[in-house]
Amino acid sequence: MAKTLDFWFDYSCPFAYLGSTQVGALAKRMGAELTYRPMLLGGVFRALGTPQRLFETLVPPKAQHNARDMQRWAALYGVPLEMPPGHPMRTVEALRATLVTGCDPRVIDGFYRAYWVEGRGPSEPDTMKGVLRAAGHDADRVLARIGEQAVKDDLRTRTDEAVALGIFGAPSYVVDGGKMFWGQDRAHFVAGVPIDDVLPPKPAPSGKKHTLELYWDFSSPFAYLGSTQAEAIAARTGATLVWRPMLLGGLFKQVGQPMVPMQTWSPARQRYLFDDLNRWAEHWGVPFKFPSSFPTNSLKSMRCYLALPEARRDAYRERTFRAYWAEDKDITNDSVLRDLIGEGADGVFARAQSPEVKKALVDGTERAAKAGAFGAPAWVIDEKDLYWGQDRTALVERALMV
Repeated sequence: MAKTLDFWFDYSCPFAYLGSTQVGALAKRMGAELTYRPMLLGGVFRALGTPQRLFETLVPPKAQHNARDMQRWAALYGVPLEMPPGHPMRTVEALRATLVTGCDPRVIDGFYRAYWVEGRGPSEPDTMKGVLRAAGHDADRVLARIGEQAVKDDLRTRTDEAVALGIFGAPSYVVDGGKMFWGQDRAHFVAGVPIDDVLPPKPAPSGKKHTLELYWDFSSPFAYLGSTQAEAIAARTGATLVWRPMLLGGLFKQVGQPMVPMQTWSPARQRYLFDDLNRWAEHWGVPFKFPSSFPTNSLKSMRCYLALPEARRDAYRERTFRAYWAEDKDITNDSVLRDLIGEGADGVFARAQSPEVKKALVDGTERAAKAGAFGAPAWVIDEKDLYWGQDRTALVERALMV
């Protein structure tokens, strides 16, 4: 069992706010001593070369999805959340005040409530006085100290420590001073339990029949991992599952996304990605090995999928996903594709070059863009509600039950 759980945060992150509402119960479940670790997120970004206003770099469909995603998590946790019109607001003085109080959880909750529920700047003098007094502190004494060099240095040192730990965003959890996990949606990894164990209970099935469309491409590790869970989700919820092949590179061009988004991330975040992918694979009990040839051109393998008779597509899709993401096979190679296709490969290759198949893949990509997709996997419920990522399956399943 873990002995310590460090919660690294800044008040400017909505997901850190969401995580703060759950971290006490998480530490209790783990039997771990909880320590709050303030850091200046802007300082972390500066050290890693990350844009200070990161949300402004998002393509429009991703920004829209993230806004919905925050509200979905808030609803799941049963907590209020409102995006303040002045976001991002200055937090440095509030973080210093937090340090002066010894990181009092009541103060932390107060500053988060001020920012993400009441829309007030946490570093505004009136806000700080109100939060500190409500938590039982002498506000004037605390505020008199936030300008001291020792307090300033303390926040700076903690921020440097976060960078040294490999932290690149908030919230971040560090277990026993070693393993780092990013995001309030990774609480199950922090605790080492199934994801449903750290979430509110699933609702009782309503009996309503839903359609679940899954937009995917062989080139995405997240699409592979999500694909391994799709059939089970549909079976548990009674949803009709529809597989929607698309060309991810074509989608990226349409929405203005970098062709290989992970290559634009900081080195710290890229290193973390490999650990995260392996954790998801282990969590679901599926094989995974990051391929030696990445990124890959999935155009031919995707066209072959569409060129196959429908009755053979599921088996080919599963074999090809596994070949690339678990067996390190080159799915651009004709001999590899021939083995994956099996009987009648020459005919499939020929049909894959037909105008009908080429158009079907283009149409599927355009359909994904119109649905609001910007990456894979993209889950769309009843042709209206889009969820992005293999890490949103718990939200998808709950939405299919109501």
